[in-house]
Amino acid sequence: MSHDHGDAQDHEPRGPRGRRGFGGRGHRGRRGPGGGPRANRGDARAAILALLAEEPMHGYQVMHELAERTNGAWQPSPGSIYPALRQLAHDGLVSSSDQDGRRVFELTDAGRSAVADSDQGAPPWERLAASPADVDLRQTLFSVAAAAKQVVTSGTAEQVMRADEILTETRKRLYQLLAE
Repeated sequence: MSHDHGDAQDHEPRGPRGRRGFGGRGHRGRRGPGGGPRANRGDARAAILALLAEEPMHGYQVMHELAERTNGAWQPSPGSIYPALRQLAHDGLVSSSDQDGRRVFELTDAGRSAVADSDQGAPPWERLAASPADVDLRQTLFSVAAAAKQVVTSGTAEQVMRADEILTETRKRLYQLLAE
């Protein structure tokens, strides 16, 4: 018997009782750090083409530029950038050459034409950029949970009761914030 736990693109591992980690989304949900948007599979391809339209680059330079242009919100791995570069080369949109011991990629005429023809508006890194004001609430919540666990395991009964009051008040204040 088959159990459908989401759409076909939902490959997140499930915890006990079929739930996906904390908050129902799992740590690899559809959002990035601070709850912002995450990069999609096609974003790497579009971002590489846009970057190479500016200047030829090697793979690690592409990764560095994307991390820098998104204020660290998107830090693509070699496992996402190099396969995308190979596919773009296979598709005839980029070519590569060795320069100073590094494989440098540049757009072909077909690649320049594809960039000119694409009407995607802003490059993917602008959609994914984190502002300096972004806060990673998930990390803050994990830190609070660790502190609460330490109070439970090491604190006195009175400290545990006070921690419960603090957390209950915090939960109420968060709902009040949403109600404003």
